[in-house]
Order: sequence, then structure tokens, then C-alpha cells
Amino acid sequence: MVPKTLKKESKRKSSSKTAKAKASKQLSKDKEIVKSLEMQLEKTQDKHLRLKAEFDNFRRRKADELSALLTYDGENVIKGFIPIMNDLDRMLDSSNATNESLKDGMKLVEAKIQKFLESLDVKSFGEIGDEMDTEIHDAMMTQTDESMDDHVILSVFEKGYTYRDKVIRHAKVIVNKK
Repeated sequence: MVPKTLKKESKRKSSSKTAKAKASKQLSKDKEIVKSLEMQLEKTQDKHLRLKAEFDNFRRRKADELSALLTYDGENVIKGFIPIMNDLDRMLDSSNATNESLKDGMKLVEAKIQKFLESLDVKSFGEIGDEMDTEIHDAMMTQTDESMDDHVILSVFEKGYTYRDKVIRHAKVIVNKK
């Protein structure tokens, strides 16, 4: 028969071996988890760096586009006025021009300019008979005309212009004052 103390020692050794095996197994699992997490971290950091670089490139590209846009912003306006200038040159170079033909030519040029400005969302305002509006009209003087209502425009010195929804020049007008 085996003494009880030996049995206890044997059980302790076997439970110690089992505990070591469990600990070793747990350590192995923990190392795998750590390795997996390190790989995920590395992938995430790589993705972060790529996104950061992509965003920096996007920002640089947009800044370059904006710079080019501001540098050459007036190019389309200039291109639109060149044909009008050509018409004026032809009109002035004409040797057989009469006052009437010059006047007709000027009307055509004015119509071309007006059409071009409208294509740029520039619109004129300030017509005879319109009601005076201090937001868009500058009254240069007043006159009295009993046949017209009070605060009605009698004459226009200079038309006013809007660009989209912004007034870029007030109309200079003469207003009726009863």
C-alpha cells in the first residue's frame, strides 16, 4: 500500500502539471490574441496614413484648382468681349459710314454687349416709369411732373446693374416729386 503522503504529493504534482499545462495553453492563446491585435493595429495605422495622405493630396489639388480659377477668372469675360471689340473696330474702320449707319452699328454692338452680360447673370435696371427704390437707385435730382405719380423715375442718367442677386451699381435717376 502507498502511504497517504505519497498520494497527496502525487496529486499535487499532477495538479501542478495540469495547472502549468493550462497556464501554458492560456499563455499561447494570449500570445495569439496579442499577435492578432498587433496585426489589426498595424492595418489600421496603415489605413490611417493612406487616408491622411489622400486627404492632403485632395486639399493640395483643390488649392491649386482654386488658385488657377482666381488667376484666370476673367478669361471668359475677355473672350466674350473680343468679338464686340472686333465689331467696333470694323465700324470705326468703315470709310463709307454715315451717321445713320454708325448709329445702327452702335445699337447692334449695344445689343451684343447686353446679351453677353445677361449670359453672365448681369442684368440692368432703372427704367423710366419705375418706382424709386433707395436700395437700388440713387436720386441725382428731383423734378415735378403732375402727370406722373410721386417717387416715379422720370429720367435715367445711368442704368444700374446686378450680378446674380447683388447690386454692383446703383441706377442714377431723376425722380418725380410733387
